[in-house]
Amino acid sequence: MEIKKKLIMSFKTLSGKKISISVDDPRENLTESEIKTAMNTILSKNIFKVNGEDLDSLVEAKVVETGTTEYDLVL
Repeated sequence: MEIKKKLIMSFKTLSGKKISISVDDPRENLTESEIKTAMNTILSKNIFKVNGEDLDSLVEAKVVETGTTEYDLVL
């Protein structure tokens, strides 16, 4: 089984729409403080716009693991 990890950082736009930015294969020893710093930098530097709209606030951050099992269906 192949396990993949993704860091998902969620923000709200000025109109209240929730958007997420994901990063594949985050470092194993990534800290909550580092994630908050990165998210605050994204917010303060106005790095991303969603449909021309600025990000307004932090919502959440999480690391999601997914497992994939492939099956050989050739008969």
